Amino acid sequence: MKIQGGNVKLLGEIKIPGDKSISHRAVMIGSLAEGKTTIKNFLMGEDCLSTIECFKNMGVKITVDKEKVEIGGVGLNGLHKPNKTLDVGNSGTTMRLLSGILAGQNFTTTISGDDSIQRRPMDRIIKPLELMGANIEGIDNKYAPLEIKPTISLKGIKYSQPIPSAQVKSCVLLAGLYANGITQVVQPEFSRDHTERMLKYFGYDIKVEDKNVILKHSNKITGKSIIVPGDISSAAYIIVGALILKNSKVLIKEVGLNETRNGIIDVLKAMGGNIKILNYGVVNNEPMGDILVEYSKLEGQIIQGDIIPRLIDEIPILAVASAVAEGTTIIRNAEELKVKESNRIKSIVNELKKMNVDIEETNDGMIIKGPNEIIPAKLETYNDHRIAMALSILSLYVQGESQLNETDSVNISFPDFFEALNELKR
Repeated sequence: MKIQGGNVKLLGEIKIPGDKSISHRAVMIGSLAEGKTTIKNFLMGEDCLSTIECFKNMGVKITVDKEKVEIGGVGLNGLHKPNKTLDVGNSGTTMRLLSGILAGQNFTTTISGDDSIQRRPMDRIIKPLELMGANIEGIDNKYAPLEIKPTISLKGIKYSQPIPSAQVKSCVLLAGLYANGITQVVQPEFSRDHTERMLKYFGYDIKVEDKNVILKHSNKITGKSIIVPGDISSAAYIIVGALILKNSKVLIKEVGLNETRNGIIDVLKAMGGNIKILNYGVVNNEPMGDILVEYSKLEGQIIQGDIIPRLIDEIPILAVASAVAEGTTIIRNAEELKVKESNRIKSIVNELKKMNVDIEETNDGMIIKGPNEIIPAKLETYNDHRIAMALSILSLYVQGESQLNETDSVNISFPDFFEALNELKR
């Protein structure tokens, strides 16, 4: 795709597609609930549709109508053996969370995904699931496909996570739905907590005490209606675009503002970003509000420590903001980026260098010196939706035409991304 930049500003109002993390979890927990669950503003991205297909293949009746999904929940013990391998596509969330659910079933399942999924480490879920008594095998005991066989019973454990990961935490908690006794996850730092919030909203016995999440085994989940807030990870591209493109002003409506996800707002404000939160409220246990953003001169920051899990998916677009900021930005403690759809540290560093950005890869992040005289370039997206969207925003900033080798990957999380940009471009 060719993107013409220079003299572009973003103006107007926009509503962002539904949160990807919440959409995944709503399908999973709604399928395990008793009774009907209705999900509005569901993200019709490829990853979330993969989750729907997996549960359909296990006998759950799910109907999809534009942005609404209706689920006939089968209860905790109502899933059926699929007649083929469950295919998660490119979705690491589906792979890891669904494995926790499958560990408690009375049938054997094989679960796999695309080439990217088969390269991503699954030992981080295999180890705690085995501690709970699960019978799970992978290639080299680390990679998909995973074969998950029945076990006599799972047992609740206290699991101290070596690194913060919402996917691993959620996998253990969902396995805990089938475990005897109490399942407890101890987090080294807070990671996104949508699973905890949603289980509580669906009536399950779960509580959070500081960094400890404690789930007590009970017999059922009750179906609910859910409104999925706009995805703050998707909103981040529009936010940074409005901050760096002169004379921009954008109102982004009904965005999720979960405290474990809004690190991007905190960092961009610290960089000098003119960002205001309007109409704040809570819907089905999730904070939500409107975000008003205006063009701002940004300054470099040090980004590290406990804020990293709160913005891990937004680091590629933060690198873009840092490329046009005054001074040096240092990002540390972001090793998790190496095992995403691509090695996002290496991916974003390689491509920003092509655009004349003074950027250096480090073992756990990057160092970016700005501002830079950015130039157009031919760019590689690595079939990674977050790299593709981040590079698209910087391509609007630069004078001239840049070319991205692939942009279909945006369908994973923000199918109408380029249409949304075109609506705002002036």
